[in-house]
Amino acid sequence: MTPGLRKFVLAAHLTFSVGWTGAVVAYLALGVSAVTTQDALTVRVAWIAMELIGWNVIVPLALASNLTGLVMALGTSWGLFRHYWVLITLVLTVLSTVVLLEHMPTVSFLAGVARGADGADHTGGLGGDLLHPGVGLLVLLVITVLNVYKPRGLTPYGWRKQHEQRKVSQP
Repeated sequence: MTPGLRKFVLAAHLTFSVGWTGAVVAYLALGVSAVTTQDALTVRVAWIAMELIGWNVIVPLALASNLTGLVMALGTSWGLFRHYWVLITLVLTVLSTVVLLEHMPTVSFLAGVARGADGADHTGGLGGDLLHPGVGLLVLLVITVLNVYKPRGLTPYGWRKQHEQRKVSQP
């Protein structure tokens, strides 16, 4: 990958990743509002907004972050399977995206219930959603820390590749 392309993909990846984290914070704020309020209208609006943010912001950012992260790993010397921190980041990112995609239909269902509730007391105890965005935010923060600190540790594949490169570079 050329240096210019690498910088472009890195900028895109950082933008998508930071956006994903920010959108999860907004989703979590809506969940907290739904849990802490006694106002049925606030609960209804929070669920409808969580659905909109989930499908229109969080899901696309998660998918884009996965894609650009793969491109970065495959197109740079870090590689995809050479370092444990890259591998752990990949697994956590994919797992987070899968959980997100599995969770969103439930959010859509509950947003539909909220849309159908016409009176102040017809929200059926919807409450809010704190578990998924709370754990999701924690996982995204762990991924961020791994990507910033890049802890040492080569995988067995990484050791082999490093050994092969040293053999080739020695006369």
